[in-house]
Amino acid sequence: MQIKVGIIGGAGYTGGELIRLLVNHPNVELSFVHSRSNADQPVYKVHQDLVGETELKFTGELSNDVDVLFLCLGHGESKKFLADNTIDEKIKVIDLANDFRLSNSSTIGNRKFVYGLPELNKEQIKTANNIANPGCFATTLQLGLLPLAKAGLLKDVYTTGITGSTGAGQSLAATSHFSWRANNIQAYKTLTHQHLGEIGESLVQLQPNSDINVNFVPWRGDFTRGIFISSQVKCEKSLDELYKLYEEFYADAAFTRVIKEAVFLKQVVNTNKCLIQLEKVGDMLVVHSAADNLLKGASGQAVQNMNLLFGLDETAGLKLKANYF
Repeated sequence: MQIKVGIIGGAGYTGGELIRLLVNHPNVELSFVHSRSNADQPVYKVHQDLVGETELKFTGELSNDVDVLFLCLGHGESKKFLADNTIDEKIKVIDLANDFRLSNSSTIGNRKFVYGLPELNKEQIKTANNIANPGCFATTLQLGLLPLAKAGLLKDVYTTGITGSTGAGQSLAATSHFSWRANNIQAYKTLTHQHLGEIGESLVQLQPNSDINVNFVPWRGDFTRGIFISSQVKCEKSLDELYKLYEEFYADAAFTRVIKEAVFLKQVVNTNKCLIQLEKVGDMLVVHSAADNLLKGASGQAVQNMNLLFGLDETAGLKLKANYF
């Protein structure tokens, strides 16, 4: 089976990662990569890691001769793009922005978006036509907490998470310059991060009629890619009971692994994995989860969702090994 793919907004970090994955995907024909500002330029001129991988050029034209369209646009731009352009209803859409992630904003016209976290909504994804790809912090944080929600064990959650500079996108800002990031960290959007809404909806999906409070402090880190989350909750269950609970929840997960050794970023960067480790002292449980913000947190998960949509092996095109050193 060959899937014809188009990408809208192919010049940024997530677009570049998506192209890298799709040009090597065994079931994909990459038909076009749209970027008005780079139209007619070879893709490898912008994404220089793709030299020798593809001769494809960016286009400023939109084609309906595809099976699936990936939207790698800025937050708020996907909804505008779909409103301003005629997209054939037979074309599936996978949006990597936050425009359709929440239940009260998941519909535009005749398109209804399903929240694309495979570890939570795999069966719904398989029969969907449109996918709202989760956020990077949201993915990593939720994967650490979903088994506890399923068991009804969540109430007050205290979470810290650190992300690399690619999480801020490609456009330069004062806090994304190398000279600012080097030897530096900073908390930002304390308790107000935009991913809290989707996190809350997913947890309540598994633990309904509950008042779950997620208190999240995100950090900007001195590295380029990856997310490391530590979530702290009160819990009376033993560590052995909790590990069994997590292992059962993720028994059929293609990329989420529960391990008993210390988790660290180099295990997951450049892969579609999320690794989870549990630690417990007294009645306090700490859940560590780590993932690559551009892959499991964005483009890799988008390809995983595409595989599910078209009935492919979930891991197709995503059997990636971490660089490690």
